[in-house]
Amino acid sequence: MRWYTVIFEADTVAGRRFDLLLIALILCSIGVVMADSMTHLHERFSFAFASAEWLFTALFTLEYLARLACSPQPLRYATSFFGIVDLVSVLPTYLALFFPELYALIDVRVLRLLRVFRVLKLAAYVNEYQSLANALIASRRKILVFLSAVLMLVVVMGTIMYVVEGPQNGFTSIPTSVYWAITTMTTVGFGDITPKTDLGRLISSAMMLLGWGTLAVPTGIVTAEMTSHRLGTKPPPTTRTCHQCLSEGHLEQAQFCFQCGAALPPYQQEVPG
Repeated sequence: MRWYTVIFEADTVAGRRFDLLLIALILCSIGVVMADSMTHLHERFSFAFASAEWLFTALFTLEYLARLACSPQPLRYATSFFGIVDLVSVLPTYLALFFPELYALIDVRVLRLLRVFRVLKLAAYVNEYQSLANALIASRRKILVFLSAVLMLVVVMGTIMYVVEGPQNGFTSIPTSVYWAITTMTTVGFGDITPKTDLGRLISSAMMLLGWGTLAVPTGIVTAEMTSHRLGTKPPPTTRTCHQCLSEGHLEQAQFCFQCGAALPPYQQEVPG
């Protein structure tokens, strides 16, 4: 129970320290993977990167085994989302021992790229992810209507630009013109297609200015939903975890799991002195 509280929950001093240490290790391991992908650094520090990668792999393997050992439902944890992510984060290093030829066949070193999945482990320790997800779900209809309006606008403007500029100026078809309208509307503007006529430049200028205001609309929608949830009277969730289904976020006074109905163990919380 003590190790379970430390590893799976973060409402105690030891649990918070464990999570902070784990997050630091995750960020360091991702930094090593990214640095190793740079040719000039890989040539100079390949041994150091390899040693660091094996060290991180060993630590994450021990963490994974510890989670399996202290979990009342090890199989349920192993087949859960974060259990699979934990496993995927350590498998590539071991697979490279059995399939070294993959590095010669695939220049991008697919097995190394898979290690970036460790960043998904960070989601387990940020409660705001749930708040953001709830806001996106609540505003999905408004965002869908907004995207539909933008889609209709870029189709219309792309068609107009096809008529105004024509194939001689790079607008070879309506889909190509719609692509230009999307890049202009989002203020990206790759520059591969540019209007040459005065009327075309006037239209593109209007679309760029319109794009500034348009991009703020979904931000305002999601922000309004997040504010609405935050102003509610619902008590903030904790990292308290159900031992049966491993669902997280139960309230302090909860006695049963909101997911499977199993009885919850006593809530443990420590305030750092």
